[in-house]
Amino acid sequence: MLHRRSFITAGLLSSIAVSNTFAAKGSALHAHVTYTGSGTVDDAHKLYVAVWDTPDFVKEGSNGTTPIAMKFVTAKSAVAEFTDLDKSPVYVSMAFDPTGKWDAQSDPPSGTSLGLFSTEPGVPSPVQVDPGKITKIDATLDDSYKKP
Repeated sequence: MLHRRSFITAGLLSSIAVSNTFAAKGSALHAHVTYTGSGTVDDAHKLYVAVWDTPDFVKEGSNGTTPIAMKFVTAKSAVAEFTDLDKSPVYVSMAFDPTGKWDAQSDPPSGTSLGLFSTEPGVPSPVQVDPGKITKIDATLDDSYKKP
C-alpha cells in the first residue's frame, strides 16, 4: 500500500486539519491525470492514483494512514475512475515508478515521481464529491518531486 511515509520522505509536509464528512454511497470521482515527466507510462510503468479520506497522509507521525482507493493508468494522459466513494472531501495523490517494478503494495522506490492534486505546493486540496454525481478533476504530475 502507498503509505503516508512515502510522501513525507519526498518532503510533502502539511499541518492543516480538516474534518471529514460522510457522503452517501454512489459518489464518483474521475481524476484526469497527466504525466509531463520524461518517463514512459505503459503497462509496465504505471501511473498510480490514490484517493485518501484525510489530508494527514502528508503529515509526519500519521502512521497507518492508507488510501481508501487506488487505481492505475497506463498512458501519460488518462482518467482514473473511482466509484462508490463514501466520504467527502477526499484528497488525491499520484506516483509514477520509472523502474516498472513497483506494485504499490509497499513504499515507492527511490526515484519515484510523487505529486498531489493541489493548489498550494505540498498541501493536498480537498475534493468535494456528491452522492449520485461524478466529480471531475484535472491533476498533473511531473518529475520535479522524486522520492530520494
